Amino acid sequence: MARLPRLALAGHLHHLIHRGHNLQPIVLDDDDRRALLAALQDSAATHRVAIHAYVVMPNHLHLLATPAADEGLSRMMQALGRRYVSAFNLRHGRVGTLWEGRFRAAPLEAESHLLTVMRSIELNPQRAGLSAEPGDFAWSSAAHHLGRRRDP
Repeated sequence: MARLPRLALAGHLHHLIHRGHNLQPIVLDDDDRRALLAALQDSAATHRVAIHAYVVMPNHLHLLATPAADEGLSRMMQALGRRYVSAFNLRHGRVGTLWEGRFRAAPLEAESHLLTVMRSIELNPQRAGLSAEPGDFAWSSAAHHLGRRRDP
């Protein structure tokens, strides 16, 4: 049975989650984190997706994003997967998928959900015990939003 097309709306806010296969890590060290964020930045720019908030957790990725075109989210995530997963597999001597299938995406009303979802995403490392404060976690957009660093 064919998959139903994903609901993605140009110009609307979306919350995306992409989990590691069997909850396995999607990053093993800071080099992986840098590579994932670089691939995300390039893919988002290429497919005209504005990233408002993000966090790279050990076994999943959260994004708050707005695509300029309906197909932008899917194309961005496909490009991200092609670039990052092949580099990850080559670097760590592995083969196969890294992700638990398709990413999940939910359209949101920006006026009522933007700050709530952004806060939830950026609090993820603190809730997981990875940092004392959200702005201390180097692999999220929290420090940028708190004015501690510039993050494109």
